[in-house]
Amino acid sequence: MTLTTDPARRRPGPRRLRAWLLAGTEQAQQHAGPHAQPAEEHLLHPWWRVMCLTGVDYFSTLGYQPGIAALAAGAVSPIATAVLVLVTLVGALPVYRQVARDSPHGEGSIAMLEKELSWWKGKVLVLVLLGFACTDFLITITLSGADATAHILENPYAPHLLEGHQAAVTLVLLALLGGVFLRGFTEAVGIAVVLVAIYLTLNAVVIVDALIQIATHPHLFSDWHALLVNEHPGPLALIGFALIVFPKLALGLSGFETGVAVMPLVRGDPGDSAANPAGRIRGARALLTTAAAIMAVFLITSSLSTTLLIPEKEFEPGGPANGRALAYLAHEQLGTVYDVSTIAILWFAGASAMAGLLNLVPRYLPRYGMAPTWARAVRPLVIVFTLIGFVVTIVFRASVDKQSGAYATGVLVLITSAALAVTLSTLRRGRRRLAVAFGAIAVVFAYTTIANIIERPDGLIIGSIVIIAIIAVSFSSRVARSFELRVTGVRLDPLAERWVRESAEAGALHLVANELDVGDAAEYVDKVRKARQELFVPEEVPLLFLEVNVPDSSEFEGELDVCGEDRHGYRILSLTSTSVPNAIAALLLHLRDTTGVRPNVYFEWSEGNPIVNFLRFLFFGAGEVATVTREVLREAEPDPDHRPFVHVA
Repeated sequence: MTLTTDPARRRPGPRRLRAWLLAGTEQAQQHAGPHAQPAEEHLLHPWWRVMCLTGVDYFSTLGYQPGIAALAAGAVSPIATAVLVLVTLVGALPVYRQVARDSPHGEGSIAMLEKELSWWKGKVLVLVLLGFACTDFLITITLSGADATAHILENPYAPHLLEGHQAAVTLVLLALLGGVFLRGFTEAVGIAVVLVAIYLTLNAVVIVDALIQIATHPHLFSDWHALLVNEHPGPLALIGFALIVFPKLALGLSGFETGVAVMPLVRGDPGDSAANPAGRIRGARALLTTAAAIMAVFLITSSLSTTLLIPEKEFEPGGPANGRALAYLAHEQLGTVYDVSTIAILWFAGASAMAGLLNLVPRYLPRYGMAPTWARAVRPLVIVFTLIGFVVTIVFRASVDKQSGAYATGVLVLITSAALAVTLSTLRRGRRRLAVAFGAIAVVFAYTTIANIIERPDGLIIGSIVIIAIIAVSFSSRVARSFELRVTGVRLDPLAERWVRESAEAGALHLVANELDVGDAAEYVDKVRKARQELFVPEEVPLLFLEVNVPDSSEFEGELDVCGEDRHGYRILSLTSTSVPNAIAALLLHLRDTTGVRPNVYFEWSEGNPIVNFLRFLFFGAGEVATVTREVLREAEPDPDHRPFVHVA
């Protein structure tokens, strides 16, 4: 028996590979993953289950936070951690509860700031914040993978062949993570619930046992107290030192931006609507508050336990407690069980961050025209982000300590921007006292961000590189895609439709592009004269004028609204769009398709330097209108016999 197979299946070629890579080009809100906006009701979950999804990232910091705190603050670690908890509960939590109210559809604080700033100012700010957000998520992936590797290598049952190959093991973990997303990432809430429940339970066992040891050995506490007094005599000196080292502990603030990003997964009330999702907002606020409260308890108790029970030298780089303090305490009782749980949640924290990237980048850049078309597909982005993760891992040699500064910078910049967004939002609504309070919180986080950058500039360096790369790719893409139609739909009001129909029934459509000046009768008389004398339009042919209004040229695409206006006896088609030539080209093609008549459009050559005019087109939506309109038409309609006519005088 002979089997017949498709030749493409026997010999996978570039076309098949490309089709596989670009499969799933849905918009950001349709991406599968924990940060997606669910398309169906069955994807919605109670807030406590979604909290576990956030907790995969947030709670997993317990794997390395106590060790980092001990290394940064020494004996003062519990006091500095208490400051961190205070800032979390009094600062970050109120800010993000407000973000949940003002941005309940998963856009987060970046979208809030975009609304506060118009035109290109808002777009550039979004690109900068997007750079830091990508830094945050990318370092979450690499740092979590590096710490998972540390737990693997420090386990006594780990093969000796792995010793000294931390970077290689981390690269394998990152590749496995990328492989999960290349195969497809489905809803992960159930997995997250199991991982978080097991991980927090094991941590609770370890911490309770440690606190019992401290309670039964009072000298541990008294020795620690004596060391504090000796190193920092006086409470003011102690608190001052805790405030100074606090920025180094900023990793414990991670998870809030993820918390608002997963809001679309929270099941709201039956009466919720897109305009007023009150139930979702209430659930998201409960999610944020509960996660912060749980983390506050675990942070303080874990810091106290590890500081009092682990010798200081064990926290040093290369020491058995470096980056894994609680695992160090757990080995006597839980051993490998705790390590497996920690490795799993740290690795899955990377999955949450990857899903966040896959949601964040397509949400903004394609809408700005600042991403290649393949950026709407999941798999190419997974490959890009995985390769970037490889580079970061190799550069930092899979070191938790070295990457923590970059991670903290990304986290702090996002929280600072959220505090600023909330301040501006409340001020705009006239709530001045609340705006002052949020403004004070923003100042605290701004100080913390600056202090962290000064102490550990790696985060700013990486963030700047990512920002420069995003801006370069974004504007290159904007230039490359500038000749697309950029119109998602065309709507004509009744008067405009009637005029177009009458002209088409007369046998021809003749449209004159006019850049509105004073709008008096003389302006239109002059336009008509030039069309008749210089472009040889017959006297008996009726003319329609085209005038394009560009309210925001920084937007890339949108719907085209066409209104008919009678001005001084002349028929004006007034267009509102993001770009003059693209709007005219889209209208011409729409008129051709709806009337069956190939339109004629008439332009005057633009004065001035053509390069300057082209830059005006890119940034302001106007400039070299005639040439660009013709090029947009050529790109959209390759057949010259079906293309609208373009005349220039």
